[in-house]
Amino acid sequence: MDLPIDFKKKYQKLLKDDAESFFASLNKDTNPGFRVNPLKENMPKEDEKNAIEYCKFGYYGDVNGRTVNHQSGAIYSQEPSAMYVGEVADVQPGDVVLDLCAAPGGKTTHVASYMQNKGLLVTNEIDHKRAKVLAENVERFGIRNAVILNESPDNLAKSFPRFFDKILIDAPCSGEGMFRKNPNAISYWNKEYPSKCAARQKDIIQQAIKMLKPGGKIIYSTCTFAPEEDEQIVNWMSQKYDLDIDPIKKYNGMSSGHPEWTDGNPDVANTVRLFPNKFKGEGHFISKLTSNASGKPKKIKKHLQSNLSVNDKKIWEDFREKNLINFDPKHLIVFGDQLYAFDKSLPELKGLKVMRPGLHLGTIKKKRFEPSYALALALHEDEVVNTLNISLDDWKNYVHGDTIPCDENLPKGWYQLICNDQPIAFGKVVNGTVKNFFPKGLRFIVD
Repeated sequence: MDLPIDFKKKYQKLLKDDAESFFASLNKDTNPGFRVNPLKENMPKEDEKNAIEYCKFGYYGDVNGRTVNHQSGAIYSQEPSAMYVGEVADVQPGDVVLDLCAAPGGKTTHVASYMQNKGLLVTNEIDHKRAKVLAENVERFGIRNAVILNESPDNLAKSFPRFFDKILIDAPCSGEGMFRKNPNAISYWNKEYPSKCAARQKDIIQQAIKMLKPGGKIIYSTCTFAPEEDEQIVNWMSQKYDLDIDPIKKYNGMSSGHPEWTDGNPDVANTVRLFPNKFKGEGHFISKLTSNASGKPKKIKKHLQSNLSVNDKKIWEDFREKNLINFDPKHLIVFGDQLYAFDKSLPELKGLKVMRPGLHLGTIKKKRFEPSYALALALHEDEVVNTLNISLDDWKNYVHGDTIPCDENLPKGWYQLICNDQPIAFGKVVNGTVKNFFPKGLRFIVD
C-alpha cells in the first residue's frame, strides 16, 4: 500500500517502535465478519469456532448477499472492530436511543438486537442517499421500534431537547482505519484533513449534548487513528461539558487510549483503540462518556398524533383481524397512502425530514390494505394467520420478481412466505399461484 509520506512520518513519531508493524499490517488481508439477528424467531446457528469473543452475536466470516439469511435479515454483515461499539453502548430494552450518524446501519441494527423492540430507537443519517440504505437495513433486520430520519444534528436538537438516554456518534472522520478495506480513502487524505474532521466532529457533538438526558451516555467512535479526532476530541468533551470518561473493558488485542496524545488527562486511557497490527479487525476508536448534568429531561410540548381517518382505520382493521394474531399497534399514522405504527412518546416531527416515523405496515388502497415488506420481515410466524413454506428454488424466483406455484387448494389471501425457517416477504395466493409483492427496487438474480 502506497501510504502518504506525511501519514508515515506522523505515525512513526506517535507509534515509535510499533510503527513498522503498524504499516505492515495495512498491507494484510481484512477480516470480514457478521452478526446473527436475535429479533428473528429462528436465529441462525453458526459455528462457534468462528465466534467473536467480545460480541454476543458476532462471527468472523464472509457474507453472501444473495442468500436467504441475508435477504431476510437473519444475518448482518459488519466489520469486526465496528461490532465493539454496539457492545460498549450497553443498550437495554426500554431505553430511548439516538444513533446520530447511522448509515449504513451497523450500529443501529446492533443496539436494536439488545432493545428487543422495546423503547425507542431514533436512527438518523444526514446524507439522503445513505439514509435510504439505512432504511433498507432497518427494514430487513425486522426492527419495530425505529424512527428513521434524514436530518442535520442542529435540526434534530430543536425537536429532541434532553430526550435520549444514550446517543451513539460514529462520527464522520478521516477514515484512516479503513485504508486497508477501502484504499480509495488514501486519495483524499492530507495532513490537515484530521483537524478539519475534528472541527466538524465538535459541531456534531455540540448538538448531541443538547439532546442528552441528565445522566445520559454518549458513545463516541471513529474509524481513524488520528489523535485529533480521537483522544483529543474525548478530552475536549470531558472538559467542556462535564462528562466522565467511563472505563471500557478491553479484550485481547485491544489497546488503551493515549493520555500523552492530549494534555495528559489520565482518564483518556479508559478509551479503546483497535490497531490492525494488534487486533483482528480494522482501525477503530471507541469511548463512552456519562453526563454529570443535573435536573430532569425536558417535557415534550407536543407529541406526535394519529391522523388516521375512520375509513383508513377500518381498512387496516379489516386486514389485521383477518390476517394477524396478537399484533395490534395502537398508535397509527398515515404519510400519503402509507401506514405506520409509531411510538406515542415521539415529539411532533413537523419540519423534519422523515424517512420512516415507525414500523411501515403497508399501503392503504381505495378499498383494501396491502401489507409491506417491512411488516413481513418484522412479524414472527405465530403472529400471522397464514404462512407458506417455499423451496429455495421458489425463493430464487420470488426475489427475482416472478410468481411461484402453490397448492391449488390453498385459500385465497395473504401469506407470509417462509424459506429456510426465515420470513422473506408477503405473497398473495390466488388460484394456485403466489402473486409477487417483493419490492421492485430490491429484486435480484441468484446464480
